[in-house]
Amino acid sequence: MPVSAVMQVRNLNVTFRQEGAETNAVRNVSLDIQRGETVALVGESGSGKSVTALSTVSLLPESAEITGSVIYEGAQISGASEAELRRVRGNDISFIFQEPMTSLNPLHTLEKQLTESIRLHQGLTGRAVRIRVLELLKRVGIPDPEERLKSYPHELSGGQRQRVMIAMALANGPSLLIADEPTTALDVTIQAQILELLARLKDDEGMSMLFITHDLGIVRRFADRVYVMKDGEIVEQGETGALFDNPRHRYTRELLSATSAGVPDPVPAGATTVIETDSLRIWFPIKRGLLRHTVGHIKAVNSATLSVRAGETLGIVGESGSGKTTLALAILRLISSEGPVILMNREIQKLNSKKMRPLRSEMQIVFQDPYGSLSPRMTVEEIIAEGLAIHPVDSERDHRSMVTGIMTEVGLDPATMHRYPHEFSGGQRQRIAIARAMILRPKLLVLDEPTSALDMTVQVQIVELLRNLQKRHKLAYLFISHDLKVVRALSHKVIVMKRGDVVEHGDAAQVFDNPQTNYTRQLMAAAFDVKAIGQA
Repeated sequence: MPVSAVMQVRNLNVTFRQEGAETNAVRNVSLDIQRGETVALVGESGSGKSVTALSTVSLLPESAEITGSVIYEGAQISGASEAELRRVRGNDISFIFQEPMTSLNPLHTLEKQLTESIRLHQGLTGRAVRIRVLELLKRVGIPDPEERLKSYPHELSGGQRQRVMIAMALANGPSLLIADEPTTALDVTIQAQILELLARLKDDEGMSMLFITHDLGIVRRFADRVYVMKDGEIVEQGETGALFDNPRHRYTRELLSATSAGVPDPVPAGATTVIETDSLRIWFPIKRGLLRHTVGHIKAVNSATLSVRAGETLGIVGESGSGKTTLALAILRLISSEGPVILMNREIQKLNSKKMRPLRSEMQIVFQDPYGSLSPRMTVEEIIAEGLAIHPVDSERDHRSMVTGIMTEVGLDPATMHRYPHEFSGGQRQRIAIARAMILRPKLLVLDEPTSALDMTVQVQIVELLRNLQKRHKLAYLFISHDLKVVRALSHKVIVMKRGDVVEHGDAAQVFDNPQTNYTRQLMAAAFDVKAIGQA
């Protein structure tokens, strides 16, 4: 192995055996990570990226059989004893995972979680541990670190939680950092900050990094070399610039071309207004004391004025906590608000739940996580047809024929209607969620981050499906997303929200090409800037 190589993997195979069945998750994977470099491992969900990374230090369940060679710093660690692997894990090789909320213990303070690894690997105690923890929190940019030591994970924002995960990974001075989709769930501005932080820390510490992602935009700005995985195999590898400029494998070309682009079809002439609001305000009262007096308000949305016509998409963008989803839920009359909400020329703001029920079929929503929004105990047919029991939209057709029709329209095989959600891919589950909404023939469809959890190639497919459905049914869309490339591809108009305020609004081309506020310019720079991270 070359002296500069931190890790060398050769002919790695991972097979899962369960109930007599075998799944070959990783096949003959070989890769090198040189000292001080960032290697990207890219591919779609299920390609074997995470399994490959976890298998290098034997972090897979007992059902996994791992064969092949893994050499770390000149020593063979595949097949090493559990004691030796414990010394390497978290000490020499550290991990950062995609969702920090599931990686951090919700019952323990940050101080307890950060000190645990330091005490275990470094033997520090007392004040020395606390000094080290504060130093780590300062290095990763946590404000007021001494105040934060007693905080629990739920008291931090998503970006702050990820910074804590990075601090934990750096605690013992690793020489190799494995980052598994560390920015996927973050807003574009926070994503840029985390990537800049990782790049700076890598250079400062002289670390190597294995960066696992499906976002090729990040790879181009962040990685020195790239390995492309498909169906458990490495199909292409090379230096980042050369691979992007001249991809050889068909799958790599598909990944590189999978970008939501173009502009939506023009709004039909004479299109009617489907939904509109005027100075809509959503304040949640803060009640205290024995008599529960209102002592203040959480100002989720201060004054939102908007209108959306049939066949038109309004993109709603902004960072987490800006009020995007809250605004949409108020428009759907799922939470209380002040100010008029007008659906198809009818004021619905003051209607009670009984009078609202007949109008519910006109307004539907598709959520970010299709797996979380679909009942695992219901078949696809039952899920899609569920709303028809309350809103019978076509008395002349039976429910099964309607399910067959809408499944065909959204690109699903009707023969699979008897299956359950776990038997489908992420993209297919999102199509099921869209079918469930569309079977009621709504006029307004709220799309709350419908593509953020999907691979790039699947994102493109869902965007194209939404375009076709809008054109065919003259749908009005409220499209909420932090992925500004997808927003640009779908939206006719855009509003930008920050901490409950609409700070900018206008035609999509105007907002994207000539933003008027510093905040909007920051969002655009984070989403579209192609400068190398850490070199700006």
